[in-house]
Amino acid sequence: MKDVPLFVDLDGTYTKTDLLFESFLVAFKANPFIIFNCISWLIKGKATLKSKLSEHAEINTSTLPLNQEFISYLVEEKRKGRKLYLATASNEKYAKEIVKNTDIFDGYISSCDAINLKGKAKLLRIKEISEKFSYAGNDLVDFEIFEEASESLLVNPTKKAKKRAKKIPINRVFDEHKSNTKVWAKQLRVHQWLKNLLVFVPVVVSGGFTDFNNVITIISAFLAFSFLASSTYILNDLLDLESDRVHKRKKNRPLAAGTISIKNGVFASLFLLSTSVLIATYLGYNFSLVLIAYLFLTLFYSFKIKQYIGMDVVALALLYTIRILAGAAAINVIVSFWLFAFSIFVFLSLALVKRCSEIQSMEAEGKQRANGRDYEINDYAVLESFGTSSAMLAVLMFCFYINNNVLTNQYQQPNILWLIVPALCYWLMRMWIKTHRGEMHDDPIVFSLKDKGSLVTIGFCGLIAIAAQIL
Repeated sequence: MKDVPLFVDLDGTYTKTDLLFESFLVAFKANPFIIFNCISWLIKGKATLKSKLSEHAEINTSTLPLNQEFISYLVEEKRKGRKLYLATASNEKYAKEIVKNTDIFDGYISSCDAINLKGKAKLLRIKEISEKFSYAGNDLVDFEIFEEASESLLVNPTKKAKKRAKKIPINRVFDEHKSNTKVWAKQLRVHQWLKNLLVFVPVVVSGGFTDFNNVITIISAFLAFSFLASSTYILNDLLDLESDRVHKRKKNRPLAAGTISIKNGVFASLFLLSTSVLIATYLGYNFSLVLIAYLFLTLFYSFKIKQYIGMDVVALALLYTIRILAGAAAINVIVSFWLFAFSIFVFLSLALVKRCSEIQSMEAEGKQRANGRDYEINDYAVLESFGTSSAMLAVLMFCFYINNNVLTNQYQQPNILWLIVPALCYWLMRMWIKTHRGEMHDDPIVFSLKDKGSLVTIGFCGLIAIAAQIL
């Protein structure tokens, strides 16, 4: 097949992503209202939509996730002297950039302002270049071209394409699909659901855990927050695709790596959001309001707040604290002022732990600034100072909380709570020492799940809180 040119599809074949979705996300992140323009552009045709979005979206094509096994094959074919062409339905702006930045392709054909180069339109354009050709694609529409190709290569096929391939001979298949349960669990950040255990705090401190109805209600609240959190994690990853792809660790996230498609990510996010809303409706008006507040703050954080130094960590602290307020709203109890103050400061400290560890990672990689965030490596000392101060203020607020409960008799044995103070001091000190040494995972929650000292300390604090209620 050396003398037969090979035409390679872009979206889903050469790269694991789809540039139409990519361009929409970049444009949407810059201006959410562009969605209304997209409707009018789509009415004029898909070619117009792609062209207009390309004008509003600058995509770093050099960081796109690639199908590595297939790329190795292309490199080998190129070495043998074979002509390779990129044949894509994406806009010519992106096709031109990819061909310019790689030594693989000899040329390209693509969509333009007037033509959406897909299916039969692509086939006709290919035959204008060469009557005899080979083609590599991944989707059902590519079979229109496979039927007339001298050689058919199926790369990273969709489910429908796999089914169709059983009826039509395919010369070779390159399949890197890994969208299994483990991959989805990683994308949904199921381990991060432990943050939502904070909704249980009000039922523990109020002594309501002995009421079966309260327990069922708070479990439902936990699920509502977990589903909503996973939905927003997906949204955040979709909006951060480019910055995640140049991050040492985040580049392996399923959406950034292309293991899960953007389309499937969007569907999953909407499904989880809908499920969360249904549960919130069942739990009542007050809980629904808190959940909505959490959602809007999360969206505001994803679109704007996280770009500004200081504002992002304050927002993260509020997002943690809102979980406690949600638990209180679900079982209709009032959160103590001192408990509220304690949660604000302790979570502000943990948010600053996260930022400090990220700055240390930046320094190790030789970077001066964070991608997509307003942080520099010189900010470390200031952030560490604020973080350790917040930790001590959190301990102080907890002392006031204990003293208040001694006076109000909310607990059976409130003085037992004083045992939590040294444990809390130890845990916060441990977190900051680990951070300063560069031993902290950039997410303190993940670190705490793997750190025996943290697990024992947190478990001890929980047991003391329950003991103070029942003894």
